[in-house]
Amino acid sequence: MKRRHRFLAFAGAAMLMTVTSAHADAKTEAYVQENASEVLASLNDPTLDADERTEKFNTYMDEFTDMTAVSNFAIGKYARRFSEDELARYRKVFREYALAVYENELDAYRGESVVVKDSVDRSPTDSIVNTVIKRQDGKDMDVRWRVLTRDGEYQVVDVALNLDGNLIWLAIEQRAQFLALLDRSNGSAEALIEKIESMKRNLESEKRS
Repeated sequence: MKRRHRFLAFAGAAMLMTVTSAHADAKTEAYVQENASEVLASLNDPTLDADERTEKFNTYMDEFTDMTAVSNFAIGKYARRFSEDELARYRKVFREYALAVYENELDAYRGESVVVKDSVDRSPTDSIVNTVIKRQDGKDMDVRWRVLTRDGEYQVVDVALNLDGNLIWLAIEQRAQFLALLDRSNGSAEALIEKIESMKRNLESEKRS
């Protein structure tokens, strides 16, 4: 339950979806199909030990997901107020924690394959691709990927899992927690970094146990 509550606290959406009737183009769907399959394969690879699997998973997620955009969103206006050094240190620890949460949640729902169900456009450069992770036990998991197109390049900026019938996106609840802490601490980057490092240590401790 702790892991589920932590993920729910970490989850949200960079922006609330406003679905239109237009379908995303085939290239966007193919991008998600290929890259999501590689992420899943990194968790299912029996030739890797735990450390190697984490390293490979993190490499794929770094390429697939715009962690800078997600980390900036999570602190809102403070992304412009932190010094360059503070922002760099915050982004580093945020990435480490976020990737650990991603790995733990997706690892709990290991599957055989990723299948694209459908997709919708929020704008000409902003799409939601709906997929399902197929499992042999029949407990398939719905996963949605928000993809932005920038200068012809695709990048995932948000991921949603369907947990217990609830669609949970990354960032809004975490943003609320981070902003509340920053408001209370007069915008202290150090207080936020210490908080995230504490959450990361707790996550690592639970994983070892």
